[in-house]
Amino acid sequence: MPRAKGGFKTRRRRKKILKLATGYYGAKSRLYRIATEAVDKALQYAYKDRKVKKRDFRSLWIIRINAAVRALGMTYSQFMKDLSKAGIKLNRKTLADIALTDPKAFSELCETIKSKAVSG
Repeated sequence: MPRAKGGFKTRRRRKKILKLATGYYGAKSRLYRIATEAVDKALQYAYKDRKVKKRDFRSLWIIRINAAVRALGMTYSQFMKDLSKAGIKLNRKTLADIALTDPKAFSELCETIKSKAVSG
């Protein structure tokens, strides 16, 4: 029985991996066995970092809110507590965006929260 060298299906599978490896350095973009390892690892990193991205952005939003709030004489934890007491339902992404793009509106929001916290 003749040796099977791998025809259409093998070539298609290998081309798929090598296409994913374009732009990799050296043999990682040219040799199938090495490219397979590199692509597998890259896909693992991509999966993991899609989760990490969410953590990183939440952390960034908290840092931005904290910086804006401290300039107005409060701390982040006080601000978030008073925000929930005042019944204002804004998420951290929106708050960080307001703090960054419209500081005047953010300071008015802080004053509203402070007044409701004192009276409530």
